[in-house]
Amino acid sequence: MLVLIGSFLLLMIIGLPVAISMAVSSVLYIVLYGVAPDIIAAQRLIAGVESFPLLAVPFFILAGNLMNVAGVTGRIYSFAVALVGWMKGGLAQVNIIGSVVFSGMSGTALADAAGIGTIEIKAMKDHGYPVEAAVGVTAASATLGPIFPPSLPFVIYGMMANVSIGALFMAGIVPGVVMTVLMMVTVAIFAYIKRWGSDTPFSLRMIFGASLEVLVVMMVPIGIYLLTAMGLSLNYAILVALIVLLACDWYFDFSAVMALMTPVILIGGMTMGWFTPTEAAVAAVLWSLFLGLVRYRTMTFRSLAKATMDTIETTASVLFIVAAASVFAWLLTVSQTAQLLSTAITGLTDSKWVFLILVNLLMLFVGCFLDTIAAITILVPILLPLVLQFDIDPVHFGLIMTLNLMIGLLHPPLGMVLFVLSRVAKLSVERTTMAIVPWLVPLFVALIIITFIPAVTLWLPTEMGLIR
Repeated sequence: MLVLIGSFLLLMIIGLPVAISMAVSSVLYIVLYGVAPDIIAAQRLIAGVESFPLLAVPFFILAGNLMNVAGVTGRIYSFAVALVGWMKGGLAQVNIIGSVVFSGMSGTALADAAGIGTIEIKAMKDHGYPVEAAVGVTAASATLGPIFPPSLPFVIYGMMANVSIGALFMAGIVPGVVMTVLMMVTVAIFAYIKRWGSDTPFSLRMIFGASLEVLVVMMVPIGIYLLTAMGLSLNYAILVALIVLLACDWYFDFSAVMALMTPVILIGGMTMGWFTPTEAAVAAVLWSLFLGLVRYRTMTFRSLAKATMDTIETTASVLFIVAAASVFAWLLTVSQTAQLLSTAITGLTDSKWVFLILVNLLMLFVGCFLDTIAAITILVPILLPLVLQFDIDPVHFGLIMTLNLMIGLLHPPLGMVLFVLSRVAKLSVERTTMAIVPWLVPLFVALIIITFIPAVTLWLPTEMGLIR
């Protein structure tokens, strides 16, 4: 065990990528201790990525990239400005609302930070906000990406923990709302202290227009329900609703109705059983292509090719981490690390609340050093037996783990969101880190609420019959 973990940490310290560090330390452990034939290790490597739920990974990444190149992020930003730009600290509030909407499309914090976050930081700087404030609120709001469905970390966690991905998606909605409210309250406090004003004049017409777009989107599932209640088949009801939606969108030239339909299609489709979470990723890609090529006509074949190549690059890196981490996690199990950790923790406490505090501290630490996907694939096989032993719902634990690791993305030395925002804002990593620190407060408050009030996470999926 010491050889496996020690060599991994040493390779990380000297600067090797996390996937290579895990692969090399795993091979070294197998060679030195002969725990299994080479063919077994190779089979474990392949088995790590040979999973149907993992098909969602490239499609969700592609959907986020397509939304960026199709100009959907700009429309979402305009919608958020119309809705909340008149508030004190308006563009900071816009930043949060924009991230909420975009999180229903991308599924990753990185896509949020690099996509709509780029627009938001520039706009806040142009309106006179300190660049540190722009970076801080963008970093905090980017963590919403993997909490609201769809979520790439939920897909990986669901596969590793053998938990319903649909239940995880639904479980993220209420915590996501709680996080959004806490961030908006934080912005209001900063606006009062720093005397930030509004950034757009109060206009009933703009607010009415934005509210009308939300109302139109909400009317789609209501309309489908009413049509089916009148005796129309479900397929025809959906067709009629979409035709009416398209007609209204073209006639009134709404700025973001079709973009706002993305989370409705994904969540509604999974809820109604039209497609699985994996198939929902394909639906997101098809809807993104429709928006970019047909409705908005902002996507060119050049930009489509670029989005595809970016997806291939990102997917390859993610799956390489998953494959290497699957062998590493298997060796941790073989070396009885899980049992040793279990014995150590149960020796310290028999309270599940103390256990959750200890695990939160562990994951906050690990999240600072490991990629999210690698952390999930390594920690789940070790911690899940303890989670079940303490009678903690694995769906609830999935939310706790994901939020901890999202906070880790904002920290050095390996926080990817930190580095993306540092590059976008042209700030040093040190200044970017200090800019993010105050915005960790609402995230930690949300983490405490989600950890110690399980109903916040479990109420919705329980009501929907996804968990018992």
